[in-house]
Amino acid sequence: MRKGQNPAKFVKDVARPERITAALLNYIPFLSGFYAETLDVLKVCLESMRKDAGLPFDLMVFDNGSCAEVRDFLVKEKEEGRIQYLILSEKNMGKGGAWNVILAGAPGEIIAYTDADVLFSPTWLSRSVEILETFPNVGMVTARPFRTPPEFYEATLKWAKENATLDEGQFIPWETFLEFNLSLGQTEEENKKVYAETKDWRIQYKGVTAMAGASHWQFTAYKSTLQQFLPFDMDKPMGQVRQLDKRMNDAGLLRLMVSDPLAMNMSNTLGYLRGELGKVGKKTRSVSFGKRVLEVGFIKKILLAVYNKIFSWYYS
Repeated sequence: MRKGQNPAKFVKDVARPERITAALLNYIPFLSGFYAETLDVLKVCLESMRKDAGLPFDLMVFDNGSCAEVRDFLVKEKEEGRIQYLILSEKNMGKGGAWNVILAGAPGEIIAYTDADVLFSPTWLSRSVEILETFPNVGMVTARPFRTPPEFYEATLKWAKENATLDEGQFIPWETFLEFNLSLGQTEEENKKVYAETKDWRIQYKGVTAMAGASHWQFTAYKSTLQQFLPFDMDKPMGQVRQLDKRMNDAGLLRLMVSDPLAMNMSNTLGYLRGELGKVGKKTRSVSFGKRVLEVGFIKKILLAVYNKIFSWYYS
């Protein structure tokens, strides 16, 4: 039996969400091995997002079953007002499962999605939204130019040839191109050939410049557009995320990038901030015998298989 009136009935106004929801997906199952520095990476990512983004936003974090230390950090961030919406999943739902929740539940009209290992530069959000609002029929905008598979932006080039100024050339500087690819574990030598044999597509429309291409690791999009592609049914936690890239292109939507690097992949360490990028492989003479043995093809394959099996026993 009810006693008295619910005080909430007398509240005149409720808080309204910001027009933009910045949504971050995080997964750190433990703080050792591959994940030893990932909590520090997450902290740097969050701080860079908030620093002079260029537009106001609410922050939503979806944690995909991380360890207790990481959950405690996120709860503290929420309690201190630095995270507006925090979702703590008991289990790892995979990226597709997390996207189903994030892209359907974010309250903003615009969603700026990011993985948890991205380092942002000032104005990353305002520059992305400028392209989103200037170009028509935009699917997604990524805050960094890099060379993406051309089969995923065929619709973008088709539109640009008919409606905008489209130029082909080496518009991404070599240093910018290499920096990003080194962060993915690639070598400088293999990238020299790729850079020489591929090109960029620059699009100018209504005084705004964008590059053709985008990617699932970081993008800004209208929520209404993203909802057209829900739900995602991915049976693996990783490796199938290009479904979004492909679906958007197949739907004829533009996939664009800002013209200068405003987002950078840190991966699982702070090595980029320590200036370690590109130094791997330059000190081979000082590498220990044990390390060289571990790099032997069949040994490396066996040990990684064992590692993956142990990981799956604990966290699948």
